[in-house]
Amino acid sequence: MNLKFFGCVLLVIGVAIGAGLLALPIATAASGLIFSIPLIILIWFIMTCCALLILEVNLRLPINNNLITMAKATLGKPASIIVWFAYLLLLYSLMAAYSAGGSDIIRELFFLLHISTPIWIDTLLFIGVLGFIVYKGIKSVDWANRGLMLTKLAFFILLILLITPHVETRFFPTANLHAVWPAIMVVVTSFGFAIVVPSLRVYLKSDKKQLYSVVLIGSFVALVCYIAWVLAIQGNISQAQLMTIEHSGKSVTGLTAALIERIHTPIIITLVRGFASICMLTSFLGVALSLTDFIADGLKLKKAGKENIIIYSVSFLPPMVIVLLFPGIFIKALSYAGIFCVIILILLPALMAWQMRKKKTTEEVYQLWGGKPLLGLIIILGFILLAIGIFQTF
Repeated sequence: MNLKFFGCVLLVIGVAIGAGLLALPIATAASGLIFSIPLIILIWFIMTCCALLILEVNLRLPINNNLITMAKATLGKPASIIVWFAYLLLLYSLMAAYSAGGSDIIRELFFLLHISTPIWIDTLLFIGVLGFIVYKGIKSVDWANRGLMLTKLAFFILLILLITPHVETRFFPTANLHAVWPAIMVVVTSFGFAIVVPSLRVYLKSDKKQLYSVVLIGSFVALVCYIAWVLAIQGNISQAQLMTIEHSGKSVTGLTAALIERIHTPIIITLVRGFASICMLTSFLGVALSLTDFIADGLKLKKAGKENIIIYSVSFLPPMVIVLLFPGIFIKALSYAGIFCVIILILLPALMAWQMRKKKTTEEVYQLWGGKPLLGLIIILGFILLAIGIFQTF
């Protein structure tokens, strides 16, 4: 198998199966499985189609362009300004969420070593070490992510095998349709892997077939893992306890502690803590890579010399400040990110593809199936999701 292709599949899985995986059982606990599982499948379908639409538009433009250039080329300068605003808020929200979860884990590790550290040390360590990997470039991120992802998938499979025998139907949450709405934005954010598509195009040198396969394989693996994880967690931890964890401000460590308390064996303790830690690492790497590429494209800066310092300062300092001011922002940040995810990764791709398809071309181009009916459906669903997100969040 082509190692680059394999690495890109793992990068898509890594961005998806990260903090979103940890948040899903908590965010969907109030609604129950009968509503949350169909919701997860529906959002997966929409987000995968939109990732392929981003790929379609990106492939029709010169290489090394990101969403700002794509929006400007298809929808004009006003659209590129909106993209600037919404995309920055999306990625800053994600970076803040993952940094909050990551610093929470760092603090827990220090606690196990009987070391007490202030929150700013935990946050600085998490962002500093991972930021350096991203600073070294996509090849560095790819290799780091491969090792982390292989370890994470091994941990995940072992956890599912060890947790599933303990599942009891009495723990499954009761169905509540009204509780679905607050969970929607977290589910949308959990499938926000499309942010890495422009970067993957550069890495795979515009290989259409490989890029298409990367998106489909990566997203489908994420879907299967999400459903298995939600069933396993909600079959072991009560609905009331999961809802308490959601409002505790310590979602990541709260979930791991609850699972360890339920199945208190040494291997479970090690696997749960290790898995939660790696989830934060892989998500942060993918989002940070996308953010730096976006900043470089938007400011027309090269990732070299003094310009590189500007790119990484603009990328990492704002989310760091947010986490220091609001350390328990994990779930809330994912909800905020969901609103911008709808704008950037659902509405924008459909609108850009609609405009791009009006331009005739003589060369063979990749185009998502479904034509205008599918694009129209995605746009309608996008506006509905946006209205729900704004209403529930604010």
